[in-house]
Amino acid sequence: MSVVERYLRPGTLRLGESPPLSLYVHLPWCLAKCPYCDFNSHALPDGRPPEQRYLDALIADLEAALPMVWGRPVISIFIGGGTPSLFSPEGIDRLLAAVRARLPLEPGSEITLEANPGTFERERFKAFRAAGVTRLSIGVQSFDDEMLKRLGRVHDGAQARAAIEEAREAFDTFNIDLMYALPGQSLAQLRQDVDTALSFAPPHLSIYHLTIEPNTRFALAPPPALPDDDLASDMLDLIVERTAAADLQRYEVSAFARAGHRCRHNLNYWQFGDYLGIGAGAHGKLSYPHRVMRQVRWREPQRYMDQALDGQAMSNDEEVARAQLPFEFMLNALRLREGFALADFSARTGLPLSAIAAQLAEGEARGLIARDFERVWPTARGFDFLSDLQSLFLPPG
Repeated sequence: MSVVERYLRPGTLRLGESPPLSLYVHLPWCLAKCPYCDFNSHALPDGRPPEQRYLDALIADLEAALPMVWGRPVISIFIGGGTPSLFSPEGIDRLLAAVRARLPLEPGSEITLEANPGTFERERFKAFRAAGVTRLSIGVQSFDDEMLKRLGRVHDGAQARAAIEEAREAFDTFNIDLMYALPGQSLAQLRQDVDTALSFAPPHLSIYHLTIEPNTRFALAPPPALPDDDLASDMLDLIVERTAAADLQRYEVSAFARAGHRCRHNLNYWQFGDYLGIGAGAHGKLSYPHRVMRQVRWREPQRYMDQALDGQAMSNDEEVARAQLPFEFMLNALRLREGFALADFSARTGLPLSAIAAQLAEGEARGLIARDFERVWPTARGFDFLSDLQSLFLPPG
């Protein structure tokens, strides 16, 4: 039995029309591994990834995956890492041309490339734009040189500002990534970071709380002077206040955007859409009439290339258990300020609304959600206590 036949066999779920489909492409190399990073990234000190062989592997991976998504239009592409801007504009052009030749892209599809300030040269961003990238996401994290050193970043504040200036010239839509609650960071230092980012009038801003993830260098040796919960809460209040004053709408827990500049790719994740993931360690989620499948590609880059070129890029896949689907859906959808449509819950999980009736009632009684006959959305309290809200939908036991 082929993979597709296995996915299409009868089952207990009855899913509606296929949700929107996105493509995620993972390019796994960085100049250095940051001590807080738990992504599948690998240090490449000389800055030269095996570009052509890796692109060959990606294209082989995509070819093998086509029967799983046959005929479905793609609404967005996200090229993440790692540091994708280590790849040449010519390499990105080759990648996007290969995707266009194999998948039907919707007109005006959003195509995002992640870039780090320490890896760009003048005119390089314009060359990525010419290759077909429509949106750049710049991993700034901070403009403070001391904070950047504590985070193990390879760039400084001047390089960050120069990269944003270059992005403004090349792209109508770009994102600045910042982090807060950094080691030794004060409220005044965060205000300076946020105000510096806002001075560039970014169409989109993502701001994440630094978390100590397992299997990172920070987990083994936590940095000193991390802000406590009270200070971190004050920092978030400052972020919300300053972004609102700059006409950036907080549409997701960590995402702020001007009208017309929300990240379509990430919205598809949060709305429990589908995504095909290719590249070393990439994850994917694909829906079929009777089940939702998750896929993982081989993680180590060399093994991924060998396996993909042999037609075996996927290391494992699994069906999302019926009891797990409500939590999987809510883990994403409740991150959105506007919440979700009740009809989408049934269409994208294949479950009746009765499967979440008790949890919705409890969430409403605790002041964590509000709802009407069509939608459910987190209250301000629900946003502040999002983990508590999401945990209501965990399967029993």
